[in-house]
Amino acid sequence: MEHTQLGPPLAKDLTRLDVVLEANRCLDCYDAPCIRACPTSIDIPSFIKKIATGNMLGSARTIMDANPLGASCARVCPTEELCEGACVYHHDAEPIRIGDLQRYATDWLRESGRALFAPGPPSGKSVAIVGGGPAGLSAARELARAGHAVTIFERHAEAGGLNTYGIVPFRLPTDVALWEADQVKALGVTVNTGVEIGADVPATTLLADYDAVILAMGMGSVPKLGIPGEDLPGVYDALDLIERAKFGERVPIGARVAIIGAGNTAVDAATVSGRLGAEEVTMWYRRGAESMTAYPFEVEFAKSEGVAFRFYRLPVRIEGDGRAQALVVARTEIVDGVPRVIPGTEETIPVDAVVRAIGQSKLAALYDAFGVVHERGIASVDAGLRTSNPQVYAAGDCLFGGGAIDAMVVSAAQAGKDVAASVDRAFRGLDS
Repeated sequence: MEHTQLGPPLAKDLTRLDVVLEANRCLDCYDAPCIRACPTSIDIPSFIKKIATGNMLGSARTIMDANPLGASCARVCPTEELCEGACVYHHDAEPIRIGDLQRYATDWLRESGRALFAPGPPSGKSVAIVGGGPAGLSAARELARAGHAVTIFERHAEAGGLNTYGIVPFRLPTDVALWEADQVKALGVTVNTGVEIGADVPATTLLADYDAVILAMGMGSVPKLGIPGEDLPGVYDALDLIERAKFGERVPIGARVAIIGAGNTAVDAATVSGRLGAEEVTMWYRRGAESMTAYPFEVEFAKSEGVAFRFYRLPVRIEGDGRAQALVVARTEIVDGVPRVIPGTEETIPVDAVVRAIGQSKLAALYDAFGVVHERGIASVDAGLRTSNPQVYAAGDCLFGGGAIDAMVVSAAQAGKDVAASVDRAFRGLDS
């Protein structure tokens, strides 16, 4: 499958001199606040010190041992909010460029072709994982290293989930996501792609054939807006738009694009639209800027790409003769925490395309198929991520309930590690 870059990558090339100078700035703090700020607890001072001394294999091993998605996270993590934000230099000087150093080490590993890890001695236990995205791949790698037989069932043609299909390629190249999936396959994990559980393989088959099942299927498509005209041609699902553009499909986006939403996916859809040739891209949001779920650095990037923002606006309808030609929005005010339309404030905005980017739907039907108790598509799990069905566990974005920020890839990676540890403890009879 052909992958496209859609313009130059955001990450800048690093020279060896750049990297050594930056690595030698690290103070190797004894209490390392950067480690505490990393959801996967990478030993950051250790991997940086190894770079400074030329031990690139050791540096990459330190990163990837803690984070099975270390190469992707080096590109998409909100480091300003996490490790770099916790750096002791943060308030008085420039923090260590931890993300860049991590990218340098993992790029070295990818280019070297070296293998870091091996599967553990066979345990005789088997696990099925529904979903080959960040949480599923992370869980699969940890379980394989523990010696368990793992099979991933992924509905897409390739593994990687949103890393492969839903993050703009100029931030996260597809090849990086696929390389991480290949590292998991190299441990003997079977990845069955193009298979949808429920449609192609019944849930009962997995429950009968495997000792445990992990649900790591992320979330579904972008929900409908629920307004007239959104079924017109020229109205896109943001994730579908990104995927089509990322894999080289021509998308007739036109010159004027309206993005509905204010999260990271909305930003990606906006910047992709610009790189597809749109001349005017505007993000419309029913609340104020302070309520946006996109990371601040994503917002600044969108502004640098020429994206405009309009707040306290709610889509009312989409108009057009055979294709979307206008978006009608109304002003809002927040009443008891809820956006309310202000009567008589409608305005009509000429558009060539409208992109829905208002989150993702929950895959509640899969929970039902596995007999898992859930509330509005979010499974009830215990501290070990075990569901109401003791044979079934859940991890990753499928458990994400929304909040102040969007879900993070690094959090999904840690969730995969956590659920793998829980399954491994159960297999070894170590559950309390």
